[in-house]
Amino acid sequence: MSLKHVFTPLTLRHKTLRNRIIFGAHTTNMARDGVPGEQHLAYYLERAMGGAAMITVEPMPVHPAAVLTRGNFRPCSDDVIPQFARLTGACKAEGAVMIQQLYHVGAHGDWDNSWHVNWSPSGAPSYHDNDGSHPMTAAEIEETIDAFVQAAVRCQKAGFDGVEVWAAYNCLLDQFWAPFSNQRGDEWGGSLENRTRFSREILRRVRAACGADFIIGLSISDDPETGVFPTRDEMVKIVALHDSEELMDYVTIGAGSYIDFQKIIPSFQYPENLGADLAQRLKQAGLVAKIVAEASIRTPENANTLLGAGQADLVSIVRGQIADPHLVAKAEAGRPEDIRGCLSCNQQCWGRRGRDYYISCLINPSVGHEYLWGGDRFTTTHTAKTVLVVGGGPAGLECARVSAERGHSVTLAEAAPELGGQFRLAGLQPRRAQITDLIGWYGRQLEKLGVDLRFNTCLEADEIAAFGADEIIIATGALPDETGFQKALPQVPELPGITHGNIWSAQDVMGRVARLGQHVMLLDEGGRWRGIGTAWYLAEAGHDVTLVTPDAMIGRDLARTASDFAARQKLARLGVRFVTDSAISEWSGTCAQVVSLLTGEFQKMTADSLVLATGSRADHTLPDDLRTLGLRPRLLGDANAPRHAAAAIYDGRVTGLAI
Repeated sequence: MSLKHVFTPLTLRHKTLRNRIIFGAHTTNMARDGVPGEQHLAYYLERAMGGAAMITVEPMPVHPAAVLTRGNFRPCSDDVIPQFARLTGACKAEGAVMIQQLYHVGAHGDWDNSWHVNWSPSGAPSYHDNDGSHPMTAAEIEETIDAFVQAAVRCQKAGFDGVEVWAAYNCLLDQFWAPFSNQRGDEWGGSLENRTRFSREILRRVRAACGADFIIGLSISDDPETGVFPTRDEMVKIVALHDSEELMDYVTIGAGSYIDFQKIIPSFQYPENLGADLAQRLKQAGLVAKIVAEASIRTPENANTLLGAGQADLVSIVRGQIADPHLVAKAEAGRPEDIRGCLSCNQQCWGRRGRDYYISCLINPSVGHEYLWGGDRFTTTHTAKTVLVVGGGPAGLECARVSAERGHSVTLAEAAPELGGQFRLAGLQPRRAQITDLIGWYGRQLEKLGVDLRFNTCLEADEIAAFGADEIIIATGALPDETGFQKALPQVPELPGITHGNIWSAQDVMGRVARLGQHVMLLDEGGRWRGIGTAWYLAEAGHDVTLVTPDAMIGRDLARTASDFAARQKLARLGVRFVTDSAISEWSGTCAQVVSLLTGEFQKMTADSLVLATGSRADHTLPDDLRTLGLRPRLLGDANAPRHAAAAIYDGRVTGLAI
């Protein structure tokens, strides 16, 4: 399709953007000792090289009260200027306009990180943790306004073309906007003019300090469902009031808030283009400021549609350019089929950030490692080898792709009639077709690279030895543990009654081989999508589902990806019964004895079928046989040890680079 709307330049004050796609602000958690280093530089530089028109570098806390994460930059310090100057200089040389976001989270800060009490308009509680905040005095309001101004001046000195002031997700600025969080009776509260005085004064003073040749943006979010934040009509009035005074050059519209946190980084459970509705309303209001749509916009095609429909002037694609930093360049070259599409899974971007790691990406392990691997590009090998990859799951696919990219002659042998392994089964769960899209992408890439794909090919050790490859890669995955062992009952090596039948694995269910009765009990030991997505699939298919977990809540492991609440909500609406803090002590074939891990009490629960989403085990027979023949295979992914798909793809990348 034509992407003419995406590739129409646009002028923001003194800069012309080469296209309409922005790489928006997000916390990478890569700062060390509060300053950006080589890891930061390589990460952003790769997206500049990939064609992003404008890069909004992650938020700078303007004041000690604004610190939110360990990876935040040093607030109120000129020490950051020379390090940011290196970053802006490198990215601008690649054609990107450089902006830095400035923020203050108000009541939601990490006081035990900065050891500074959280500040807010009226002393509201934090939705980031369970602490309260300090109601700001007039002097502290002035101090904070000045902190924004001084931070903007630092950005200008560091070579940034402008700043984006954060008033999204119920942070400090929009805490002032909402009567819910602003109950002041002075000139900073009450009327709309008073409640917006704080943000308007910040923008006004930044312009005065930084001059006409400096871009100023305002970041807001759309969260009408909570009932306590400004409605969309009220948000239009708020933004229009700022626009009437020509205080900003553009407005970015995200989704969600600290109250409705999961929409801030919407997973695949949510519709795409979440920021488009409010963006369209602002466009229709006839503002001078340009409108940037953000939130769950994954592809250049989506961006082009929004732009062509007049819903926005610019589009921010964040996770899409994390997954493929060359997304824009590939689209411009007429190769959209080569774009590695984001899964909206949040497992390695938000999932790692939520664990206080630097971010990465499930499908693109170069993220966070660009400075070590030379970006998301490949250097041709000086010594071409023959490589045999056994297994077409995510580890094998990535290893085959990278090896071929580097100039090796690659053969991939897959026992099944199609690629993907158990990863394909995950793509058959509700709303997870992005996974099967990714597998299709791998197939196209391998064909273009001339990889010899052999389906329905199950190789034994002697056949692999006879092949005579220089490098043997074993990526055969893992199989469900058929003992029914539960980590919650370590003293029981095998589920009593497992021989009575009517027991299936989650893989059996998604592979369409399980013969299930009406009432299905599913034991989910991992709290991940393997169990949750399978329960969702069964409930939508009309089964009565009881979900049993040893965890205190359903979907515990999904909490790190900000997708657990929406998952529980969906299951509950489908009528799935939740049984937490429990294990299955015995199975009769038609009845489970469920034991409470809290009280030790037992209860019998009838079910026609039992589905196990428990552990997996790798079969090491093949690699052991190869070693007996004097060969030294490389084990990747689940064939080495069962883990997440992210580990499998990472293994594939590292091995492909090492060959």
